[in-house]
Amino acid sequence: MSIATPHYEALKRTYGRLHRLTHLESMASWDQAANMPPGGNQARADALTEMAGLLHRMRTDPTLQAQLSGAEAEPLDEAQRANLREMSREWRRSNALPEALVERRSQATSRCEHAWRSQRPANDWAGFLPNLQQVLAVAREEARLLAERSGLGLYDAMMDQYEPGMTSATAARVFGELRTWLPELIRAVGERQARETVVPAVGPFPLPAQRALCERVMKLLDFDFSAGRLDVSTHPFSGGVPEDVRLTTRFYEDDFLPSLMGTVHETGHGRYEQNLPRDLLGQPVALARSMAIHESQSLAFEMQLGSHPGFARLLSPLVSEAFGAQPAFEPANLHKLLTRVKPSLIRVEADEVTYPAHVILRFEIERALIEGEAEAADIPAMWDERMRDLLGQDTRGNYKDGPMQDVHWPTGAFGYFPCYSLGAMYAAQWFAAMRREMPALDEQIAAGNLSPVFDWLKRNIWQQASRWTTDELALRASGEALNPAHFRAHLTQRYLG
Repeated sequence: MSIATPHYEALKRTYGRLHRLTHLESMASWDQAANMPPGGNQARADALTEMAGLLHRMRTDPTLQAQLSGAEAEPLDEAQRANLREMSREWRRSNALPEALVERRSQATSRCEHAWRSQRPANDWAGFLPNLQQVLAVAREEARLLAERSGLGLYDAMMDQYEPGMTSATAARVFGELRTWLPELIRAVGERQARETVVPAVGPFPLPAQRALCERVMKLLDFDFSAGRLDVSTHPFSGGVPEDVRLTTRFYEDDFLPSLMGTVHETGHGRYEQNLPRDLLGQPVALARSMAIHESQSLAFEMQLGSHPGFARLLSPLVSEAFGAQPAFEPANLHKLLTRVKPSLIRVEADEVTYPAHVILRFEIERALIEGEAEAADIPAMWDERMRDLLGQDTRGNYKDGPMQDVHWPTGAFGYFPCYSLGAMYAAQWFAAMRREMPALDEQIAAGNLSPVFDWLKRNIWQQASRWTTDELALRASGEALNPAHFRAHLTQRYLG
């Protein structure tokens, strides 16, 4: 005989409906980035704004407060309690923001992101700036209201949307420690690799062949094409819902590795989504735990696995079949190509050693922006200074490969960037735990057996979804909360070991 939980059941129905409407919203957003003709942007922006307002009204419906309170007193099991915790968190966050601000945000970000697509290749910072200023104004108001409701600092309140429980003080401490050893590691690896002989790949690499290769590698990584697809966009991303995952990449005819490894990265996101618990689908507890955990999956695929020497052996025949055999595609040389360490301008194409410097740069700038210590017009000078100090790169006047390169700020995603390097740290921690549990893991990967990796991630990360807080999830999966020492050990072993 089941025990009555009427308040909880009413909440489940509401959040199931929210999930289905969010499905439609995500498809419209994906199409806006991947397929929509330019003339449709204002109509699409209006439609997405209408949907944002509708969803916000549902999330802030006054009846939810009584149902949440009533459900607290009902006899719920552990999974239901976790779901109620996530519902309550979403309700508090939604109620901090008025509908007018939610709609203004949707319009401002749609306008800025759409214009950015043509302004970036034109290096048009002057044209981009007014739209970005409007997005920043909305983000600051959002931060103020979220901070007032939560008691967090301004930037902490923005981070909390993506990485619950993480603070800017903790991120600054972790990144500060990373700053103490990363420059020397970059220097040492550069010196070592300068003595190596590497055969460059000879292009051109036809785009149809690149796309076919990307899809073959996605199949190698067990991506389910009956529940997802690969497309092209200005900036690679993953979207959609667990039942219909949309991944994108971008192609360059003179270099196939950016599209290939970008696709491997997005496939990690996609496999996480496709393997979230189906019995709880549509409920907040069945969503991915956080964006650092999400990035730990993409970076587990791209860096931990994708840059593994055993994986290069699996890629070698596929690359040769796609473009024709050449010495560069021999497994040992291909692995060298996958692990070249060289400071560069573009974050999404950076190697795993220099990548954290890109994240630190963005974290420091966007925290200053949200906390009112800098304005959007200050970004280029701040960017140039940090690129010089962190990576020795000159970006003066190069806005398209500088502060305009990412889609995050045009879409208002302030507070997201720290998740990338936190995710890299978690990914190293997951693989350290796997190796303790499965000492022959590297031999298995070299033999072409990737199932141990996927099975461990599915059991410990994917199927757990949001049942636990991030610290508890990490503790259950690896025996400890976030420990950046695993990241340093991984980089040292792979590049200097």
